[in-house]
Amino acid sequence: MTNSNEVKSTGVIKVVIVEDFKLTRVGLRCALNSNPDLDVIAECEDAMEGLKIIERHKPDVVLMDLGLPVMNGIEAMHKVREISNDIKIIALTSHDREEEVIAALSSGANAYCLKDIDPIKLAEVIRDVRAGVCWIDPVVAQLALNSFPKIDNVGLLPNKSQGEGRVPLTEREYEVLKHLVTGKSNTEIAKELIVSVHTAKAHVCSILQKMCVNDRVQAAVKAVKEGMV
Repeated sequence: MTNSNEVKSTGVIKVVIVEDFKLTRVGLRCALNSNPDLDVIAECEDAMEGLKIIERHKPDVVLMDLGLPVMNGIEAMHKVREISNDIKIIALTSHDREEEVIAALSSGANAYCLKDIDPIKLAEVIRDVRAGVCWIDPVVAQLALNSFPKIDNVGLLPNKSQGEGRVPLTEREYEVLKHLVTGKSNTEIAKELIVSVHTAKAHVCSILQKMCVNDRVQAAVKAVKEGMV
């Protein structure tokens, strides 16, 4: 068996699939393994078995369905976080309600994908998530955003949870936050706003600091929950 150091040196991303529908598992495995930098090392049909596999193999990325038997995917994500914070989790599901999106991201998911995602795009999401980027399916993100009222002050966002008035984001940071919530990487944000990647990254760092969160996922969750975008 290839050890973790060898895997990292070759750049191959180890993936575990937790999905109760066999045909979906087979399709995912075949699609992902067609990429030389992705390796589906194991798959299973329920979360309990999945957690044992994850504990044993310590994959880089886990594709986790939400509607699993015995233990649902949301509960399983919490358990994966107890195993390791370094393992990236992608919620791969047919559930597109705002409640599931918030629950998954709050439970440790680094990305939220619908099952009709193009295999090529899914491979890109896996690579991005492994590199530290969060990603939310644009369709789901828009559904979640539509459930919140818009605010009038573009440059100042409310901080309801802490009751400390408003988060003083600039208009440009507000634009970056909207792209961040839809799962765009720093490179994609830079292209959208016609700025350098360095500038986009600086805006993201400033947003995280002002919102008092640790990463992009937390910023996206907070922005959606509090109606910031």
